Amino acid sequence: MSLQSERLLTHMQRLRLTHLPQCYSSIAEEASSKNLPYLDFLERLLESESQAKYDRNVKLKTQWAHFPYLKRLDQFDFSFQPSIDEKKIRELASLRFIEQKENLVLLGPPGVGKTHLAIALGVEAILHGASVYFITMPDLIGQLIKARDENRLKEKIRLLAKPKLLILDEIGYLGLDDFGATCLFQLVSERYEHGSMILTSNKSYGDWGTIFSDNVIASAILDRLLHHSTTINIKGESYRLKDKKKAGVIAKTAIAAAT
Repeated sequence: MSLQSERLLTHMQRLRLTHLPQCYSSIAEEASSKNLPYLDFLERLLESESQAKYDRNVKLKTQWAHFPYLKRLDQFDFSFQPSIDEKKIRELASLRFIEQKENLVLLGPPGVGKTHLAIALGVEAILHGASVYFITMPDLIGQLIKARDENRLKEKIRLLAKPKLLILDEIGYLGLDDFGATCLFQLVSERYEHGSMILTSNKSYGDWGTIFSDNVIASAILDRLLHHSTTINIKGESYRLKDKKKAGVIAKTAIAAAT
């Protein structure tokens, strides 16, 4: 390694340019062979480092988000769910609702694509630099119970209030006791007009009182959630069952059960 190369690497380390040591030599050779102007060469160097940092940031934020799987909007079959206004979903993908600290609630029966849409919008938010955290309601309650037992419940709720976008999945599949309902109210209150939430539920708003076993706290939670929000009602069949229906599996099972 030449003395100049050593000096260049030292400067890169001081400036924390972690990607350039791997690529500056090849970019320099390309610039020389194509007789590129100095500014073009500099632009390619900075572009390479910037892209590498962006890719690392997206990877780290995606890992931190704890998505159960990755989905994008272009993978969603809008033709199978005609009740969904695709234009509205595309508008939500602009992420203005996050900039304005608004919420999104996706309602519908199991399997209609609520979680897919929530994750796809979460991935889009990460690609645009936002911090995102995904958690199901049962997992949330489990984490809060553990935090309570470790005497750090307030700290846990504050941590959950920090991401620009919190995705809370599967509200309504399991009922909440007083502790769970109170904690959810505290979390929603902490995030109110400070950060956005995407919530998915198989229950209509009129049934949320049964989730919390308390109409008063259900009303208080809905009051804060819906003040600045968009609701998407999905009415349709389950994606998970459509292929089985096409293959006739469900019909055959029903006939077998009847006989």
